[in-house]
Amino acid sequence: MSDWQQTLESLRRAGTAAVLVSVDSIVGSTPREPGAKMIVTADRLYGTIGGGNLEYQACRIARNQLEAGEDGGLRRFPLGAGLGQCCGGLVNLMFERLDGHSDWGRAAIDEGAIDLYLFGAGHVGRALVRVLRDLPVDIRWIDTRDDMLPQKPPPGVTTVCTDTPEAEIDAAPAGACFLVMSHDHGLDQRLCEQILQRDDFIYFGLIGSRNKRRNFETRMRRRGVDPKKFARMTCPIGIRGIDGKQPAQIAISVAAEILQVYDRAHNQKQTNNKVTGCIGGRT
Repeated sequence: MSDWQQTLESLRRAGTAAVLVSVDSIVGSTPREPGAKMIVTADRLYGTIGGGNLEYQACRIARNQLEAGEDGGLRRFPLGAGLGQCCGGLVNLMFERLDGHSDWGRAAIDEGAIDLYLFGAGHVGRALVRVLRDLPVDIRWIDTRDDMLPQKPPPGVTTVCTDTPEAEIDAAPAGACFLVMSHDHGLDQRLCEQILQRDDFIYFGLIGSRNKRRNFETRMRRRGVDPKKFARMTCPIGIRGIDGKQPAQIAISVAAEILQVYDRAHNQKQTNNKVTGCIGGRT
């Protein structure tokens, strides 16, 4: 779970009513992106949708809903003179009132984050977890070496020590991301073969050079892997323009690549929802 998801779960367990405010969609220049969230209770605020008068007005609306026991809904906020913000864009905010005395919000808690299966707890793996821990990514961190994984992982991270990491690939949900960066090239190759047997992941990255990629492709081809599937393997990993080899530099580059995947998946989901809504409206 991400931090906001853990906050929701904590509030639910405490029986505290709240309103989840989410940036549903935007037009033009806005302070936050679609998917940004904040949680409003009667006396506290968690997270941010960009600050300023937009956030102030959203908090006021949310607390009025809590006081009146009203349901939420979608509201439109032009960011012009009316709100005293100079962005000039438009934000649609979704307000979801969550009753603290019922088992609310399971869909809200589970929705929105990328499932990342990270194989390898070496220097780059540890650096990557530090970078991603505050982002919308649920990390399942897997290694065969128990002493390499932290005893108390950070929020949003589940550690798994196993002699059969391939089984984690089989158990992953559709739409997951995979990152392979173990200490053993032989294990890396086995994991790659297992991942490429699936066709429902949204990202698969393998740490290493172009030479490593060529060697892996040659070996996997000999083992019967369809060469057409190699196009779905990202190697080298990370965005262009960051060429440093320090673990922190690699981690930042890979995190940016994963966020690009997240944005594409989120935008596609928004498009699909709009299309479904239009079709439903005509029938």
